[in-house]
Amino acid sequence: MLEISKTQDDGSLKILNLNEAVSGSWFNLINPTREEIQQVSLVLGLDESFLNNSLDADELSRMDFEDGNLLIITNVPVMDEEGNFDTLPLGLIFTPESVITVCSHENKIINSFNADTAKFFDTRHKANFMLSILFRAAKFYLRYLNIINKQTESIEDSLRKTTNNKALFQLMEIQKSLVYFTTALKDNQLVLQKLLRMVHTANLQRILKFTEDDIDMLEDVIIENKQASEMVEMHRTILESMMDCMASIINNNLNLVMKFLAAITIIMSIPTMIGSFWGMNVPMPFGQNHFGFLIVITISIVATFIAAVFFNRKGMM
Repeated sequence: MLEISKTQDDGSLKILNLNEAVSGSWFNLINPTREEIQQVSLVLGLDESFLNNSLDADELSRMDFEDGNLLIITNVPVMDEEGNFDTLPLGLIFTPESVITVCSHENKIINSFNADTAKFFDTRHKANFMLSILFRAAKFYLRYLNIINKQTESIEDSLRKTTNNKALFQLMEIQKSLVYFTTALKDNQLVLQKLLRMVHTANLQRILKFTEDDIDMLEDVIIENKQASEMVEMHRTILESMMDCMASIINNNLNLVMKFLAAITIIMSIPTMIGSFWGMNVPMPFGQNHFGFLIVITISIVATFIAAVFFNRKGMM
């Protein structure tokens, strides 16, 4: 999908055709076709590979200059329909006249920049627009971390009642999501710090003109990204401790079950053993007694009861 828009003087966002694109336009490519990439490449004079880089799901966050254009790839968080979390590369390309965003899937970060929120951003001010996108991405990391925290608490409550595989698999999915978040946020932080170091360089100033307010906003983005990274690390530590605790609880429960079964096996073997002794074809005590059978049964019951009391006091039952 290709959508072209531009902020107007009244603060509204106007949708443009490809032929109407002018300086200050925003080209938004979401899962673009080859024809759309070729069209944008032709209109803006960009190499197609420059646009295709952001469509690689394994692309790492980075910053690159090429032919007077700037490419920033940042990884943004996404949540699927099943509530699982992942990260996607989002490409921010800046030419001297226009802004291009490229992503392989729809995401809430880019979707939040629309006609309804047009008063909060300006496509003509490229540096501020870029920082608004990066700031929104950091905010979504924090928002999704809150969701993960609630999911973890719900699973923890469930595991307190019963240990089942479904809850453990859910914890594994959350742990995997946090690994994705950790990697993405660390790479994003490196890109942001590199961008901060280069704000006054000639290469960057030719494409993005940073004002003092923009530099302050960039520092705010770095702080938000660092906060998100620290929160992810904290959640990972808590989750790893919880997983270790769950493993210990499962092993302890297994040991209790094995102890109980061992005690039951020993207790049930006592009547069998006594019955086997008196079943031998040799003279045995009470063999000629009319109440011999009842005596043997009574001995078996008493011996079984004594064994049960003993194992119960030992905590095996």
